[in-house]
Formats: sequence, C-alpha cells, structure tokens
Amino acid sequence: MGVLPDWQIERDIKIEPFANEQKRPGVISYGVTSYGYDVRLGRKFKVFTNAHCAIVDPKNFDPRSFVDFEGDYCLIPPNSFALSETVEHLEIPRDIIAICVGKSTMARIGIIVNVTPLEPEWRGKITIEISNTTPLPAKVYAGEGIAQILFFRTDAVCRTSYADKKGKYQDQTGLTLPFVTGKEAET
Repeated sequence: MGVLPDWQIERDIKIEPFANEQKRPGVISYGVTSYGYDVRLGRKFKVFTNAHCAIVDPKNFDPRSFVDFEGDYCLIPPNSFALSETVEHLEIPRDIIAICVGKSTMARIGIIVNVTPLEPEWRGKITIEISNTTPLPAKVYAGEGIAQILFFRTDAVCRTSYADKKGKYQDQTGLTLPFVTGKEAET
C-alpha cells in the first residue's frame, strides 16, 4: 500500500472541479499537491449554537443546533465549530482509501479540521467539520483551501465497498448533518 503522487491522483481519482496548481497569491492554497489534494470550502455553513439548549446526540440529532449561513466567509465563535461542504465532488475508486486531514496553515491559528476517512467507492462532496479552538472568533473563507486529502492504494481490493453496503452518506450533494440509518436529519 502506498500514497498516491500527484500524477496518479490526476489520473485515478475523479475530482470535479480539479485544480492542477496550488499556488495563488493571497489565497489559502488548494488543488493537487505532491502527494495529496487540498480541497476548498463551499459557501454553505452550519454554525453550532446553543440557543435552543439542545443536547448533541448522534442518534437523535437536533438540526436546530446549527444556524444556517451562506457567504464568502464564515465567522466561527470561540471554542465552537461549524460544518461546511467542499467545492469539490470526489469519487474514490474501489482499490483506494483516502484520509481527510487539516492543513497546517489552519492548525497554526487554532482551526482544526476533523480527520475523516473516505472509504473505497465513496462518492460526493465532503462535509467538513471545522473547530475553532481559540478564545477568539475565527474566520474561514469559501473557495479557499481547508483540508488535504491523502489517497492510499491498497494491496488488495476490499470485499465490500462503501457503495456495496449502501453507506448512509453516499452521493451526498452538499453539507449533510449526522444521522443514524433510518433516522435521517433534515438539512
């Protein structure tokens, strides 16, 4: 098993839209890297709030725990988090597993992106969880880099892929709240 280099990512992973270069003056980098792909934030955000005194329960998630927001940037309250979607739609091949990790530029200012696996044959836009670990509001920008995806080719093809098991987050077209199968939350 090995990590895919830039040319194999471009050849073997379906990423739309695909950005060939990474360096853009005044913009947090995105696009293909030497051994990964930096994804961008979309314009839709769900900012966590405690205004309704809801309990955070993955089996019975209350969508009122978030305030919906759409814009060129999002302010995340201190010691809180927001959800967003990626600009990019990805399709992971059956012999690849991917890991979504935070970018060092964000980590250096206290913004942490949850580490998330993208299983073989998963398709869709990634829902990104962005934590602001600082005591100050944090600003994140739509259309700019937020996380890096690392792709690993496996030595053997899996018996059951995410598509085979009809995973609950398969083909998500945008920001998707958590749910337990059979109890889908409204977005």
